[in-house]
This record gives sequence, structure tokens and C-alpha cells, in this order.
Amino acid sequence: MNDDTLFQHPFHLRGKTVLVTGASSGIGRAVAVECARAGARVIINGRDSARLGDTFALLEAGLEHVACVADLTDPPQMARLVAACGELDGVVHAAGVHGVTPLRMLRQSFMQTVLDANFLAPLMLTQQLLAKKTLRNGASLVFMSSIAAHTGTVGVGPYSASKAALEGMIRPLALEIAPRAMRANAIAPGLVDTPLVNDDRAWLDDKAKMYPLGLGKPEDVAYAAIYLLADISRKVTGTQLHLDGGIPWT
Repeated sequence: MNDDTLFQHPFHLRGKTVLVTGASSGIGRAVAVECARAGARVIINGRDSARLGDTFALLEAGLEHVACVADLTDPPQMARLVAACGELDGVVHAAGVHGVTPLRMLRQSFMQTVLDANFLAPLMLTQQLLAKKTLRNGASLVFMSSIAAHTGTVGVGPYSASKAALEGMIRPLALEIAPRAMRANAIAPGLVDTPLVNDDRAWLDDKAKMYPLGLGKPEDVAYAAIYLLADISRKVTGTQLHLDGGIPWT
């Protein structure tokens, strides 16, 4: 398929500028790379300058992509990212932390750290983008959730709670921004083979047995993000797209 054929297909992102947070590795990196391949100009964000540079080197050339190092839990750094964005047609909130500890060992400071990264950062970044009128009419907002928001796993309570809070915000947000034809949706993957979880291959291989379709790859999530960013999904809003590989929930 040549470029001319690709850009006649409804899944392309040609002419769009998309911000991807958490683009230093894993899902965020895959989203950034695949969005660029689909024709988008991509603004990538992460906290690690070297790893963000590695992602930047993978992006499709010729579209004036931008890399902005910023910790989104720090308001001044978030403001710097917003100022660097210009006008946006889409945002993929892929930054986050894992946040695993049993409740009996939970400290309030740890819970706050998880909420700051997984819930408050994407929430307040969205608020700032709206307040600064950075988002164009018709923009699509994609939030990275998890099936952990809907299932129970021992020790994953802080992470599950942060993702459940994120999903609870999406439907009201979708209604708020609908008058400008903007949309807000979440992607809720199951276990994805990323550096966040694959340092223990024996554990990961054991967990993979629970998934009838196998573990997800970062690219699987990236393709779902492209669907939600593209105009073909213009009537999809306020939803959670589950990429769970068929794992039983009960």
C-alpha cells in the first residue's frame, strides 16, 4: 500500500497534530510511532530526556515532530508542555505509574503519588489544554485506562483505584466538550508486554496463560488509539474500549 492509497483510507491521521504523553517507552512510544506512521505530526512528552530522544529517532520523518521533556505531576513543567503544543487535534494520555501494594501496607504518600500520576496529571493537563484553547474543534482525547479498573487483583488496589477514577471522569468530560464536536474515550488494555512488567519473564509467561488471545503488545494499543483519534470514530465518545484478549473477569 503506497502513501497515496493509505491517505485515502479513513484510519489515517494526515493533517492532524497529536500530543502523546508517556512516550519514552512502552505503550506511549508505540502510540507515538504509529501515529506518525499514520500521517500525524506528533508532540511527544516524557520525563526521561534520553529515552524520549530514542522515541523521537523512531518517528516518521518530514512532519516537524516535537519532543518536550516534562514531569506532568509538576504544574510549571505541565504549563511548559502546554505552551509548546500549539494547536492540537488529539491527545493520548499514556503517562502513568504501576502503583502496586497491598492495602495493609499502603501509605497515604504512596497513594497520592499514584493518583497524581495516573489521575490528576491527565485530568489537569486536559483542563489546561481546554483553558488555553489549545484543542481544535473536533479534537479527540484518549485516556489510557486498564481492565484493572473493572477487575480485582490482590495488591493492585492503588492502581485500580486511579484508573477507575480516570474512567469516572470521562463521561462527564465527553458531555462538556461535545458542543465543539470534541470526544473523550478511554482504552482499557489487559496485561501488555512492556518494560513496566516484563522484567520477570517467568511471571509474565504464567500470566499469559490466562489470556485466550495471548498478551497484548504495545502496537495493539497504538492501533486502538489511532481508531479513536481518526475521524472515522467521530461518533464514539464517553466510552471505554477494552483490549483484554478475552480474559475471564470472574
